[in-house]
Amino acid sequence: MQHPVPERFRPLVEATEELAGRFAGAGKRLYLVGGSVRDALLQPGGSARAPASEPDIDLTTDARPEEIERLVRGWADAVWTQGARFGTVGCAKAGRRYEITTHRAEAYRPDSRKPSVTFGTDVEADLARRDFTVNAMALALPQLELIDPFGGLADLAAGVLRTPLAPEVAFEDDPLRMLRAARFVAGYSLEPRPELRQAVRAGRRRLAIVSAERVRDELDRLLTVPRPSLGLWFVVETGLAEEFLPELPALALEQDPIHRHKDVLAHTLAVVDRTSPDRLLHLAALFHDVGKPKTRAFGPGGTVSFHHHEVVGARMTRERMEALRYPKEDVDTVSRLVELHLRFHTYQLGWTDRAVRRYVRDAGPLLDRLNELTRCDCTTRNAARARALARRMDELQERIVELRQRKELDAIRPDLDGNQVMELLGIPPGPQVGRALEFLLELRMDEGPLGAEEAARRLRAWWAEQAG
Repeated sequence: MQHPVPERFRPLVEATEELAGRFAGAGKRLYLVGGSVRDALLQPGGSARAPASEPDIDLTTDARPEEIERLVRGWADAVWTQGARFGTVGCAKAGRRYEITTHRAEAYRPDSRKPSVTFGTDVEADLARRDFTVNAMALALPQLELIDPFGGLADLAAGVLRTPLAPEVAFEDDPLRMLRAARFVAGYSLEPRPELRQAVRAGRRRLAIVSAERVRDELDRLLTVPRPSLGLWFVVETGLAEEFLPELPALALEQDPIHRHKDVLAHTLAVVDRTSPDRLLHLAALFHDVGKPKTRAFGPGGTVSFHHHEVVGARMTRERMEALRYPKEDVDTVSRLVELHLRFHTYQLGWTDRAVRRYVRDAGPLLDRLNELTRCDCTTRNAARARALARRMDELQERIVELRQRKELDAIRPDLDGNQVMELLGIPPGPQVGRALEFLLELRMDEGPLGAEEAARRLRAWWAEQAG
């Protein structure tokens, strides 16, 4: 099926004009394909999010990898061939990146984590192996004809998510596509067809052959779309979450008329949607209540408690993120945010200088993220309660500004350093110096800056008590 090319394709056509001429001169066909075609069709007025500015350009061709490399050398500013054995040659020109791939078909063997690749010469066969119909469109260059053998344009217009071939075949070829479907549900407001949902339910255990790193990267992409909850509901309802994030469906705690409490899963997904598009902040929102199922307890009068769920949740967060091969820095950041997400609520009597200093010290570089997570964690429908929490958070942030202006938060450290401690107390390096510095830090947290003379006096008195 061919369609007139909209004017919105012109920037892509201009970016590929010289390249298309080189391929045509060599008797090779070249096509824009995938996300660039899909997103151009959605501009302007589409229902999906706008694509990133200057996105990478994906192309497919009947030329083999060695031919692609020969054709782009002399035109591109840089060429890389690490993906050539899979049919892909990358290059850059004037700051823009291009990925050019030989027509291919790939599939996962039942016992393999890596795809097997075969090259082809037919663009429609290449499009058939792609994940979804909305990605299975190509723009022929330089003749500018839209190739749409599977009705992707109609599916975009109708807001439908389908696979070019039977979904069982598509997900057998690459099981990660089941999780990728969640991203398209959320990011492009596409409704999955019933047969696609059923194929995910039936084939979800195949996700086990996909590497943890690929699953992690796809989860990150899902979490950074404007409304991740739509995709997260999809993975829960199809059972797919059980295969890579079982803590998520576990949040669907049963509710009853006696012990009234929130559906923790619905609350969690609402918090994820409320947070700004910061990958680590979204991960913290996703994990912030994972400790609740393990800590839930029923008390007298129909009360429900989740004591220390932030501590349990931080440990569970670390274990799950490590299993998904997240970098240590990411694991530390997210698990610390989970551990601290209730800290704000421990200050019930107002924000004294001491309380603010401790809160800021404990949050460290995560302060802004922690404050946002705390605000977004309030999903109550009780307007008065929501206003009260907002006022308390405003008060805290005003107190932080005030103390920073007094230079009490710039660097919360003891008034004396380790060398001064050793000189004053006449002790060598060792654990005693560390304990003395902890004492001085507690003084600083409780009372603010003391000055070197007063800190020395208090240190000597403390040391005498220790000796006694």
